[in-house]
Amino acid sequence: MSLIEVRDLTFEYPGKRALDRVSFAIEPGTVTALVGPNGAGKTTLMNCLAALARPVSGYIRLHNVSVLDNPRECHRLIGFLPDFYGLYDDLTVGQCLQYIALAQNIPYEKVTSTVQLTARRVHLSDRLNDKAGSLSRGLRQRLAIGQAIIHEPKIILLDEPASGLDPKARHQLSELLLELRDEGKTLIVSSHILSELENYSTHMMVIHDGKMEEHTAIKDQKVQNVRPLVATLARPAEGLAEALSREERITQIEANGTSIEFMFEGTSEAQHQLLKQLMDRGWPVCALAVREKNLQETYLEKFGARPHAS
Repeated sequence: MSLIEVRDLTFEYPGKRALDRVSFAIEPGTVTALVGPNGAGKTTLMNCLAALARPVSGYIRLHNVSVLDNPRECHRLIGFLPDFYGLYDDLTVGQCLQYIALAQNIPYEKVTSTVQLTARRVHLSDRLNDKAGSLSRGLRQRLAIGQAIIHEPKIILLDEPASGLDPKARHQLSELLLELRDEGKTLIVSSHILSELENYSTHMMVIHDGKMEEHTAIKDQKVQNVRPLVATLARPAEGLAEALSREERITQIEANGTSIEFMFEGTSEAQHQLLKQLMDRGWPVCALAVREKNLQETYLEKFGARPHAS
């Protein structure tokens, strides 16, 4: 059963249709990378899912609860970190978490333990007495995520969570999202940093000009019969590229010194037989492996050259 179900979702700003009959379903325990160019409709979609914007038509159900009919109930199911978030800079980290815990109707007798648990989860236990205004951008991001998850939501929505972070803080954020994924949370993460989304995402959802272009499991990109292979050579082998070009299942050959890349149509067993055949013929092949496409390559291959609608 899908945890999130969206059907024919349409949202309009004056003079612009931001979402155009968007439909998708998301299973529990997954992390979906929401990608697309600026102005594609990603933030609008996030706001609709978080019951902060009301669409013109369509419906959204979270854990079988209608967002349009029961927005308050849906708020209890969601933890939302918008692109631009605010913190109470004059409050300590502990006070910020305590305030949100009480606002989420966590029983008073459980607030202290809940704050301590949340601080541990976002690795801020040693900062509970520090004022929010004194924190670095990365630590502020951790605190904001802590506020979003303190009530143990089933669904976590993160809009550009790595924006403005330095490389170290981005790495720490990736580790935190991996931990949330491993705890069984269902996440939707919108970001332009595709290489980092790949670190923790299980699915990719592409939105372009307000329309859903693709929603697929990332691992599905790696099990197709046509795969990019790279042959690593012990030494340059003149004539190998020409020999490969005579194979029916091999195309797009590119030789570069001690490696040759090409597209191969066949199963893993066929790949094994190709390696055996090359070695039997005396070619100095050390290894033959799939060159995995990363999330950014997959996105750019399909959508990178597409113009924006005006």
